[in-house]
Amino acid sequence: YEGEKDAERIVRAELPNGQVEHFEGERGAERKVRAVRADGRVAYYEGEKDAERIVRAELPNGQVEHFEGERGAERKVRAVRADGRVAYYEGEKDA
Repeated sequence: YEGEKDAERIVRAELPNGQVEHFEGERGAERKVRAVRADGRVAYYEGEKDAERIVRAELPNGQVEHFEGERGAERKVRAVRADGRVAYYEGEKDA
């Protein structure tokens, strides 16, 4: 937590599974902006509290995946491999 007394806000949470989540925002409106998994995957989020959606993931192998869509319906639209090759995706999540 950070902030003055009675105005503390969460900035980081360490979960039992080894994931570390990072937050930004004022008290009561903290939103998840990044999650680092124990396996090295890093996910980046955008959106207001309780509506955060994944927009990018960096994988341990160097691949970077990009996502679009609302929370719960995020779909991969592009993957940039470590060697520079780019794959593009179409369609809805789980379609």
